[in-house]
Amino acid sequence: MLRISKLTDYATVLMAALARQQRQCVPASELAERTRLEVPTVAKVLKTLARAGLVTSVRGVNGGYRLNAPTNDISVAAIVRAMEGPIALTECGLEPGLCSHEPNCHLRGNWQRIGMAVEAALEALSLADLIRPTSPRIAIRTDVEPRADVKPI
Repeated sequence: MLRISKLTDYATVLMAALARQQRQCVPASELAERTRLEVPTVAKVLKTLARAGLVTSVRGVNGGYRLNAPTNDISVAAIVRAMEGPIALTECGLEPGLCSHEPNCHLRGNWQRIGMAVEAALEALSLADLIRPTSPRIAIRTDVEPRADVKPI
């Protein structure tokens, strides 16, 4: 199963909460209350997002955190990269030499293609897309013919 970490999930929740504030500063404690996350976790995630340049920390009485860019300009991929690092599904997708099986495996190029497709999909989704209400139905591509050599589970 492909899965992002809890902190990355929380980062998207916090970024969405900030997006709803229209570039206003929101204290970490208020974000924690709104999202029902623990204050230390919120502080940790916000610091990571600030280091990545996605949010700005403002000190003072009216301080807090705010987005550094419009929601249309912040991709989901940027949030994932801020929290997880480079997007790759396998070690060999990052750089050559990280996997001990690399000399005997000829799938590296294909895993890189898959990783690039996942990254492109995340890059195509903006924070603005993320905060829009969605239909409870999941969009399923119907224009793809099933492969004859693959049996359904």
